[in-house]
Amino acid sequence: MIINNNLSAMNAHRQLGVNQNNMQDSMEKLSSGEQINRAGDDAAGLAISEKMRAQIRGLDQASNNAQDGISLIQTAEGALDETHQILQRMRELATQSANDTNQDDVDRDAIQEEVDALATEIDRISGNTEFNSQSLLDGSFEGKFHIGANSGQNMDVSIDQMDATSLGVAGGGEFLTEGSADVEGLGEQTVLQDGDDNVVAVQADNENWYAVDDVELDNSDNVVPVEGATALEPTEVDQIDGEVVTSEQTDYEGVETTVYSNNAGDVVGVEATTGEDSGEIFAPDDVSVEDDEISGGGEQLTLEDGYSLGSNGDGIDVSTQSAADGAIDTINTAINYVSTQRSELGAVQNRLEHTIANLDNASENLQAAESRIRDTDLAQEMMEFTQSNILSQASQSMLAQANQLPQNVLQLLQ
Repeated sequence: MIINNNLSAMNAHRQLGVNQNNMQDSMEKLSSGEQINRAGDDAAGLAISEKMRAQIRGLDQASNNAQDGISLIQTAEGALDETHQILQRMRELATQSANDTNQDDVDRDAIQEEVDALATEIDRISGNTEFNSQSLLDGSFEGKFHIGANSGQNMDVSIDQMDATSLGVAGGGEFLTEGSADVEGLGEQTVLQDGDDNVVAVQADNENWYAVDDVELDNSDNVVPVEGATALEPTEVDQIDGEVVTSEQTDYEGVETTVYSNNAGDVVGVEATTGEDSGEIFAPDDVSVEDDEISGGGEQLTLEDGYSLGSNGDGIDVSTQSAADGAIDTINTAINYVSTQRSELGAVQNRLEHTIANLDNASENLQAAESRIRDTDLAQEMMEFTQSNILSQASQSMLAQANQLPQNVLQLLQ
């Protein structure tokens, strides 16, 4: 029997420490609900679960982003719905004015006034429709919806300009060409002329354009604006066969070339890429695609460069029978153009709704996987806590017993 080292007590004390540590770990997991409270609990599990958490939060925010995108689309589409209603009314008025039971100076004037007011409202809707202080229908909105948890997971969204001029239902907006002409009181000047060679604007200071009545000659015989005159803002435009077009370098039946489209989005001209006619423009029906090249046939189209001053604030002309008759087709084109834009917006909205469903499903599944790594199984952990608690109490009791063993040595010394 020895008294310097009580090995039984030392062993009981060590076991007591182990059991108390296990009990403290169990209490921490039970109180936090997580089985990983520090890196030492599970280093690999911590690293994996943190990546999962980042992905989960990214997916949840992407879902919110998609919801915001739907809200934006609905705002724009709702405004275009009203534009559609206005165009339908304008078509109804044009059809009414095309009937010669109306008098030009009475009935058609009244019809024209309503058409003018409707065109003004289309311009107002185009200019004032906003989402989060961003204009939607003035042609400036080109954005990205971030609909994924990681970088680069975007979708591009753009909305065309939807004012009366873009829809072709505004008054004025003639195609103007730049040239020289003799202007009364000003002499030979650089001007913008309409199709009838009428002078619409005069260039002053070799830079800005002004209405003819807003310019004069100074002492050096230079054209200058009169005091208080406002400069016009002509827009550079192209036209083919009297129709304003926009050009785009794009894929046409598998071949990269320049395509020309009207305001309704219809392709009216395609640039040939091979042969003698390479670079020339032809109607879509007059081109053929073979061996990744576009060849032209038939009559070549002429692209005219010019300017447009846009709307004069009035609506499309329905003041005569012939003008009203032509306006019906123009308004039909505008209705189809708005329908196309609304269809595109509707397709984006439907896509976003599916995107949200997929993001929410991915987030849910990933959350379940992360839970299996991080969350505490309370039933199992309570069982381990109970075991550690019992063992700790037993260790305390055995330590007390072990501390009494050296007392037995005193019996030998009596």
